[in-house]
Amino acid sequence: MTAPTFAIHAEQTAPAPVAQRAAADLLAVREQWGDLLAAISRPPAAEWPPRDSRAFIDGHLADQADEDEHQADEPTIGRMPLVLREHPAPVNLVALDAALDVELALFELADQLAERVQRPVRTSRDEYGRTVRDEEDAADPARWRCVSYRDAGPADAVAHGSRTYGLHWAAVWVEGRLLGEDTGDLFTAPPVRVLDQAAAVARQARQTVERALGRDGRTTTLDDPCPSCGGELTARTQAGEQPAVTCATGEECPAPAPLDRGRRVWRGADLVALYVALDRARSRGEG
Repeated sequence: MTAPTFAIHAEQTAPAPVAQRAAADLLAVREQWGDLLAAISRPPAAEWPPRDSRAFIDGHLADQADEDEHQADEPTIGRMPLVLREHPAPVNLVALDAALDVELALFELADQLAERVQRPVRTSRDEYGRTVRDEEDAADPARWRCVSYRDAGPADAVAHGSRTYGLHWAAVWVEGRLLGEDTGDLFTAPPVRVLDQAAAVARQARQTVERALGRDGRTTTLDDPCPSCGGELTARTQAGEQPAVTCATGEECPAPAPLDRGRRVWRGADLVALYVALDRARSRGEG
Protein backbone atom coordinates (compact mmCIF):
# COMPACT_ATOMS: atom_id res chain seq x y z
CA MET A 1 0.00 0.00 0.00
CA THR A 2 1.59 3.24 -1.15
CA ALA A 3 0.52 6.68 0.03
CA PRO A 4 -0.47 9.01 -2.84
CA THR A 5 1.65 11.94 -3.91
CA PHE A 6 0.03 15.20 -2.90
CA ALA A 7 -0.98 17.78 -5.48
CA ILE A 8 -0.17 21.42 -4.86
CA HIS A 9 -3.14 23.59 -3.97
CA ALA A 10 -3.65 26.89 -2.19
CA GLU A 11 -3.82 26.74 1.58
CA GLN A 12 -7.37 26.50 2.90
CA THR A 13 -9.02 25.81 6.20
CA ALA A 14 -9.42 22.03 6.54
CA PRO A 15 -12.96 20.73 7.10
CA ALA A 16 -13.18 19.65 10.74
CA PRO A 17 -15.19 16.43 10.10
CA VAL A 18 -12.53 15.08 7.73
CA ALA A 19 -9.77 15.82 10.22
CA GLN A 20 -11.71 14.23 13.06
CA ARG A 21 -12.41 11.06 11.10
CA ALA A 22 -8.76 10.77 10.14
CA ALA A 23 -7.70 11.32 13.77
CA ALA A 24 -10.10 8.57 14.90
CA ASP A 25 -8.68 6.17 12.30
CA LEU A 26 -5.09 6.93 13.37
CA LEU A 27 -6.02 6.41 17.02
CA ALA A 28 -7.56 3.03 16.14
CA VAL A 29 -4.35 2.01 14.36
CA ARG A 30 -2.23 2.99 17.37
CA GLU A 31 -4.49 1.21 19.84
CA GLN A 32 -4.39 -2.03 17.84
CA TRP A 33 -0.75 -1.89 16.74
CA GLY A 34 0.52 -3.93 19.69
CA ASP A 35 -2.08 -6.63 18.99
CA LEU A 36 -1.04 -6.78 15.35
CA LEU A 37 2.67 -7.12 16.14
CA ALA A 38 1.96 -9.79 18.73
CA ALA A 39 -0.14 -11.67 16.16
CA ILE A 40 2.89 -12.03 13.87
CA SER A 41 4.39 -14.64 16.19
CA ARG A 42 1.12 -16.54 16.74
CA PRO A 43 -0.58 -18.98 14.37
CA PRO A 44 -3.55 -17.48 12.49
CA ALA A 45 -6.66 -18.06 14.57
CA ALA A 46 -9.74 -19.89 13.40
CA GLU A 47 -13.11 -18.14 13.41
CA TRP A 48 -13.37 -18.81 17.15
CA PRO A 49 -11.99 -17.42 19.31
CA PRO A 50 -11.60 -14.13 17.43
CA ARG A 51 -7.98 -13.11 16.93
CA ASP A 52 -8.17 -10.25 19.40
CA SER A 53 -9.92 -12.14 22.20
CA ARG A 54 -7.70 -15.18 21.69
CA ALA A 55 -4.64 -13.22 22.77
CA PHE A 56 -6.61 -12.00 25.78
CA ILE A 57 -7.78 -15.51 26.61
CA ASP A 58 -4.31 -17.00 26.27
CA GLY A 59 -2.99 -14.44 28.70
CA HIS A 60 -5.41 -15.72 31.35
CA LEU A 61 -4.91 -19.41 30.68
CA ALA A 62 -1.12 -19.58 30.47
CA ASP A 63 1.88 -17.77 31.88
CA GLN A 64 3.07 -16.88 28.35
CA ALA A 65 6.68 -17.53 29.30
CA ASP A 66 7.77 -17.33 25.69
CA GLU A 67 6.78 -13.64 25.66
CA ASP A 68 9.74 -12.92 27.95
CA GLU A 69 12.05 -13.44 24.99
CA HIS A 70 11.28 -9.91 23.76
CA GLN A 71 14.33 -7.72 23.70
CA ALA A 72 14.84 -5.76 26.92
CA ASP A 73 15.25 -2.44 25.13
CA GLU A 74 12.13 -2.82 23.03
CA PRO A 75 9.39 -0.25 23.81
CA THR A 76 6.28 -2.03 25.10
CA ILE A 77 2.85 -1.52 26.59
CA GLY A 78 2.48 -4.47 28.90
CA ARG A 79 3.77 -7.39 26.86
CA MET A 80 2.88 -5.94 23.46
CA PRO A 81 5.84 -4.80 21.31
CA LEU A 82 5.41 -1.41 19.66
CA VAL A 83 8.29 -1.56 17.18
CA LEU A 84 8.14 -3.76 14.10
CA ARG A 85 11.09 -6.14 14.46
CA GLU A 86 12.76 -8.57 12.08
CA HIS A 87 10.90 -11.89 12.06
CA PRO A 88 13.14 -14.55 10.48
CA ALA A 89 10.31 -17.11 10.72
CA PRO A 90 6.98 -15.29 11.15
CA VAL A 91 4.06 -17.56 11.99
CA ASN A 92 1.27 -15.29 10.73
CA LEU A 93 2.21 -13.89 7.33
CA VAL A 94 -1.09 -12.02 7.02
CA ALA A 95 -0.31 -10.05 10.17
CA LEU A 96 3.27 -9.43 9.07
CA ASP A 97 2.23 -8.16 5.63
CA ALA A 98 -0.39 -5.91 7.20
CA ALA A 99 2.13 -4.44 9.65
CA LEU A 100 4.67 -3.78 6.90
CA ASP A 101 2.06 -2.16 4.64
CA VAL A 102 0.62 0.08 7.35
CA GLU A 103 4.01 1.14 8.69
CA LEU A 104 5.26 2.10 5.22
CA ALA A 105 2.03 3.93 4.36
CA LEU A 106 2.12 6.10 7.49
CA PHE A 107 5.85 6.78 7.18
CA GLU A 108 5.38 7.94 3.59
CA LEU A 109 2.36 9.99 4.60
CA ALA A 110 4.41 11.75 7.29
CA ASP A 111 7.20 12.40 4.75
CA GLN A 112 4.76 13.97 2.31
CA LEU A 113 3.04 16.06 4.98
CA ALA A 114 6.41 17.33 6.17
CA GLU A 115 7.16 18.56 2.65
CA ARG A 116 3.86 20.47 2.51
CA VAL A 117 3.21 21.85 6.01
CA GLN A 118 6.57 21.92 7.82
CA ARG A 119 8.94 24.90 7.56
CA PRO A 120 12.39 24.05 6.20
CA VAL A 121 15.33 24.26 8.57
CA ARG A 122 16.61 27.80 8.95
CA THR A 123 19.94 28.69 7.38
CA SER A 124 22.34 31.62 7.64
CA ARG A 125 25.66 32.75 6.15
CA ASP A 126 28.92 32.39 8.00
CA GLU A 127 31.84 34.81 7.80
CA TYR A 128 33.03 33.13 4.59
CA GLY A 129 29.65 33.44 2.90
CA ARG A 130 28.88 29.75 3.20
CA THR A 131 25.36 28.54 3.96
CA VAL A 132 25.14 27.20 7.50
CA ARG A 133 22.20 25.16 8.76
CA ASP A 134 20.65 25.95 12.14
CA GLU A 135 21.28 22.63 13.87
CA GLU A 136 19.16 23.56 16.89
CA ASP A 137 16.21 24.22 14.62
CA ALA A 138 16.90 20.98 12.75
CA ALA A 139 16.89 19.03 16.03
CA ASP A 140 13.53 20.42 17.17
CA PRO A 141 11.72 17.32 18.55
CA ALA A 142 8.45 18.50 17.01
CA ARG A 143 9.89 18.13 13.52
CA TRP A 144 9.36 15.15 11.28
CA ARG A 145 12.79 14.29 9.86
CA CYS A 146 12.60 12.45 6.56
CA VAL A 147 14.86 9.62 5.45
CA SER A 148 18.11 10.98 3.98
CA TYR A 149 21.28 9.61 2.43
CA ARG A 150 24.67 10.82 3.59
CA ASP A 151 28.13 10.18 2.34
CA ALA A 152 29.68 7.54 4.58
CA GLY A 153 32.94 7.08 2.72
CA PRO A 154 32.88 4.11 0.38
CA ALA A 155 29.09 3.77 0.59
CA ASP A 156 25.96 5.71 1.42
CA ALA A 157 24.45 5.12 4.86
CA VAL A 158 20.75 5.61 5.39
CA ALA A 159 19.69 8.08 8.06
CA HIS A 160 16.22 6.88 9.05
CA GLY A 161 15.12 10.18 10.55
CA SER A 162 11.89 10.15 12.55
CA ARG A 163 11.03 6.66 11.28
CA THR A 164 13.39 5.42 13.99
CA TYR A 165 10.70 6.19 16.56
CA GLY A 166 8.22 3.81 14.98
CA LEU A 167 4.62 3.87 13.82
CA HIS A 168 3.20 5.33 17.04
CA TRP A 169 5.13 8.57 16.69
CA ALA A 170 4.31 8.76 12.97
CA ALA A 171 0.59 8.40 13.69
CA VAL A 172 0.65 11.00 16.47
CA TRP A 173 2.64 13.44 14.34
CA VAL A 174 0.35 13.02 11.33
CA GLU A 175 -2.72 13.47 13.52
CA GLY A 176 -1.36 16.76 14.83
CA ARG A 177 -0.80 18.08 11.34
CA LEU A 178 -4.24 17.04 10.08
CA LEU A 179 -5.93 18.69 13.06
CA GLY A 180 -3.93 21.86 12.49
CA GLU A 181 -2.18 21.75 15.87
CA ASP A 182 0.78 24.06 16.59
CA THR A 183 0.39 26.01 13.36
CA GLY A 184 2.48 29.14 13.13
CA ASP A 185 6.26 29.23 12.96
CA LEU A 186 6.99 25.55 12.33
CA PHE A 187 3.78 24.19 10.80
CA THR A 188 0.97 25.46 8.60
CA ALA A 189 -2.52 23.98 8.23
CA PRO A 190 -2.79 21.41 5.42
CA PRO A 191 -4.75 22.30 2.26
CA VAL A 192 -8.11 20.59 1.80
CA ARG A 193 -6.79 18.30 -0.97
CA VAL A 194 -3.87 17.21 1.20
CA LEU A 195 -6.19 16.56 4.13
CA ASP A 196 -8.55 14.45 2.02
CA GLN A 197 -5.72 12.33 0.63
CA ALA A 198 -4.17 11.86 4.06
CA ALA A 199 -7.53 10.87 5.54
CA ALA A 200 -7.87 8.21 2.84
CA VAL A 201 -4.48 6.77 3.80
CA ALA A 202 -5.45 6.74 7.49
CA ARG A 203 -8.74 4.96 6.73
CA GLN A 204 -7.00 2.34 4.59
CA ALA A 205 -4.42 1.76 7.34
CA ARG A 206 -7.15 1.16 9.91
CA GLN A 207 -9.01 -1.22 7.62
CA THR A 208 -5.81 -3.17 6.93
CA VAL A 209 -5.07 -3.60 10.65
CA GLU A 210 -8.63 -4.58 11.55
CA ARG A 211 -8.91 -7.01 8.65
CA ALA A 212 -5.67 -8.75 9.70
CA LEU A 213 -6.97 -9.04 13.27
CA GLY A 214 -10.41 -10.24 12.22
CA ARG A 215 -12.08 -7.08 13.55
CA ASP A 216 -13.54 -5.89 10.27
CA GLY A 217 -17.09 -6.95 11.09
CA ARG A 218 -18.29 -10.52 10.75
CA THR A 219 -20.89 -12.88 12.21
CA THR A 220 -20.13 -16.57 12.76
CA THR A 221 -22.31 -19.41 14.06
CA LEU A 222 -20.08 -21.45 16.35
CA ASP A 223 -19.83 -25.22 15.98
CA ASP A 224 -20.09 -25.64 19.76
CA PRO A 225 -23.45 -25.19 21.53
CA CYS A 226 -23.85 -23.11 24.67
CA PRO A 227 -22.17 -25.06 27.52
CA SER A 228 -24.99 -24.07 29.90
CA CYS A 229 -28.15 -24.76 27.88
CA GLY A 230 -27.14 -26.25 24.52
CA GLY A 231 -28.43 -23.26 22.58
CA GLU A 232 -26.88 -21.92 19.39
CA LEU A 233 -23.97 -19.53 19.87
CA THR A 234 -23.31 -16.66 17.47
CA ALA A 235 -20.02 -14.75 17.52
CA ARG A 236 -19.83 -11.17 16.24
CA THR A 237 -16.91 -8.86 15.64
CA GLN A 238 -17.20 -5.20 14.71
CA ALA A 239 -14.56 -2.55 14.19
CA GLY A 240 -14.05 -0.41 17.26
CA GLU A 241 -16.04 -2.71 19.56
CA GLN A 242 -15.35 -5.76 21.70
CA PRO A 243 -16.11 -9.16 20.14
CA ALA A 244 -19.25 -10.76 21.55
CA VAL A 245 -20.89 -14.18 21.66
CA THR A 246 -24.67 -14.50 22.04
CA CYS A 247 -26.74 -17.51 23.10
CA ALA A 248 -29.96 -17.87 21.13
CA THR A 249 -31.93 -19.48 24.00
CA GLY A 250 -32.92 -16.28 25.75
CA GLU A 251 -33.44 -15.50 29.42
CA GLU A 252 -33.95 -19.18 30.24
CA CYS A 253 -30.26 -19.84 29.62
CA PRO A 254 -28.61 -20.22 33.06
CA ALA A 255 -25.13 -19.17 31.85
CA PRO A 256 -23.32 -16.71 34.17
CA ALA A 257 -23.27 -13.96 31.52
CA PRO A 258 -25.09 -10.60 31.40
CA LEU A 259 -28.44 -10.30 29.67
CA ASP A 260 -28.54 -8.02 26.64
CA ARG A 261 -31.95 -7.55 25.00
CA GLY A 262 -33.17 -10.80 26.52
CA ARG A 263 -30.17 -12.96 25.61
CA ARG A 264 -26.98 -14.04 27.35
CA VAL A 265 -23.98 -12.23 25.88
CA TRP A 266 -20.27 -12.75 26.59
CA ARG A 267 -17.88 -9.84 26.01
CA GLY A 268 -14.35 -8.94 27.07
CA ALA A 269 -13.23 -10.85 30.14
CA ASP A 270 -16.44 -12.92 30.08
CA LEU A 271 -15.17 -14.59 26.90
CA VAL A 272 -12.45 -16.25 28.98
CA ALA A 273 -15.05 -18.05 31.09
CA LEU A 274 -16.99 -19.06 27.99
CA TYR A 275 -13.89 -20.42 26.29
CA VAL A 276 -12.97 -22.46 29.38
CA ALA A 277 -16.51 -23.87 29.59
CA LEU A 278 -16.52 -24.78 25.89
CA ASP A 279 -13.13 -26.46 26.22
CA ARG A 280 -14.34 -28.51 29.20
CA ALA A 281 -17.48 -29.54 27.30
CA ARG A 282 -15.37 -30.73 24.36
CA SER A 283 -13.16 -32.72 26.73
CA ARG A 284 -16.23 -34.46 28.13
CA GLY A 285 -17.52 -35.12 24.63
CA GLU A 286 -20.56 -32.91 25.07
CA GLY A 287 -19.75 -30.49 22.17
